[in-house]
Amino acid sequence: MRPCTLRCGILPLFALATILATGLLAPEPCCAQTKTPDQSSTQSQPGAADKSSQKNDQTSDATTTRLRIRITNPEDKPVGNASVYVRFNQPGSFLRKDKLAELSFKTNEDGSVKVPAVPRGKILIQVIAKGLHTYGKWYDIEKDQDTIEIKLEAATHWY
Repeated sequence: MRPCTLRCGILPLFALATILATGLLAPEPCCAQTKTPDQSSTQSQPGAADKSSQKNDQTSDATTTRLRIRITNPEDKPVGNASVYVRFNQPGSFLRKDKLAELSFKTNEDGSVKVPAVPRGKILIQVIAKGLHTYGKWYDIEKDQDTIEIKLEAATHWY
């Protein structure tokens, strides 16, 4: 056989097979022009409608919870500017293993933190504040909204 016959015959076949494989393995680009039925084409304020629908999605999700954490010192006074770390298990997909995700916050002057939607289940909460013992505990959260009260202990003074 001549080299031109091999190149001219196999190359178009290979290109066609590549295009078909790409179309079958990645169907998302093929569906880019479809619209969902709940979206209207004439919205007066698209930004406001998107924000309200996102807020509804976050609150209506049955697998997440919203937390409020209140930090107090041994005298039951709020601890401001304390570092709060929330760690939770983020599930992986078929080929990926689970990983521990972390969110970090600072308490406001009344010693509270509002944590956005996190998955229900085991959650690690760690608190670090100046002049107080470091706190860390695993919580099992199953409610839609929950308030966690944490009382920090006074640190021992080393002289």
